[in-house]
Amino acid sequence: MTQKIAIQGELGSYSHEACRNKRPDMEVLPCRGFEDAINAVRSGEAELAMLPVENTTYGRVADIHRLLPHSGLKIIDEAFVRVHINLLGVPGATLDDIKEAHSHLVLLPQCATFLRQHQIQGRVSPDNARAAREVAERGEITHAALASELAGEIYGLNVLARHIEDQGNNTTRFLTMAREADTSRRGDNGMITSFVFQVRNIPAALYKAMGGFATNGVNMTKLESYMVNGSFTATQFYADIDGHPEDENVRLAMDELSYFTTDVEILGVYPADRKR
Repeated sequence: MTQKIAIQGELGSYSHEACRNKRPDMEVLPCRGFEDAINAVRSGEAELAMLPVENTTYGRVADIHRLLPHSGLKIIDEAFVRVHINLLGVPGATLDDIKEAHSHLVLLPQCATFLRQHQIQGRVSPDNARAAREVAERGEITHAALASELAGEIYGLNVLARHIEDQGNNTTRFLTMAREADTSRRGDNGMITSFVFQVRNIPAALYKAMGGFATNGVNMTKLESYMVNGSFTATQFYADIDGHPEDENVRLAMDELSYFTTDVEILGVYPADRKR
C-alpha cells in the first residue's frame, strides 16, 4: 500500500509540488486546512504532512507557528520550492483573451506588474490549485488561473505566460512532519534543530537566553515571536539553529537557555535541505 502525505489545499498546489520533489513515492492527500493535514497524520490516515512555514516575499505563513507546538508531530525534514507563478488558460485561449485571473490572495500581489501591463483583473480564490480547477470547469477563454505548471498538467490548462511573478527569488520553505521524531544524523548540508520556548518574567531574560548561543558559537538562523493565549505579556519564541542537540556547543547553549526560559520543547532535528 502506498503511504500518504497530507497537504493543505488541492492537488496542483505548491505544497503538492514540494511533495513531488521531496517524497515522490508517496500519495498526496489533499486537506481543507492546516489542522486537517495535521490531524490526518495524528489519526494515522497519512504518514507525513508537508506544511509551508514561510515565504521570501510574503513572510511567515499565518497560524503555522501557533499550531506546531501543539500538533503532537515532529519535524523530520525541510524542503524549499521556488514559487514560479504561471498564467493558465483553457485550451484555445490566448493571452489577449484573458480578462480575469483567479488565484489565492497571497499570489495576486506577486503578479501585480504583469496583470497591470496586460489589463487583467485579479480575482481572489481560496487556493491557487482550486482556482485552476474552477477555471477548467468554467471553460471560458476570458478566465485564467495564476498557479503552478503542475496545476496546469492536472486540470488540463495551457500555460499562456510562464514565470510572471514580480520577485525573481520567490521561494517557500516547507516542513515535513511525522508522528515520531528522527534524531539520526543525515543529509549532506548539516543538521537543524527547531524548538520553542517562553522566557521567564525577569529583566533582560531574552538577551540572557540568547547569550549561550553566541558564546558557544551556535548559529541561530531564525527567531520568531508570537503571543500565547491572546496575552500581550506571555510571548512564545520559535527558533532554528544549526547543529544537533548532541553537539557539545549546542548542548551547552541549550543548557544555558534553560536557566532563563520555561517550556522549552524541541520540535525537530532534521537535515538542512540546502547549504545556508
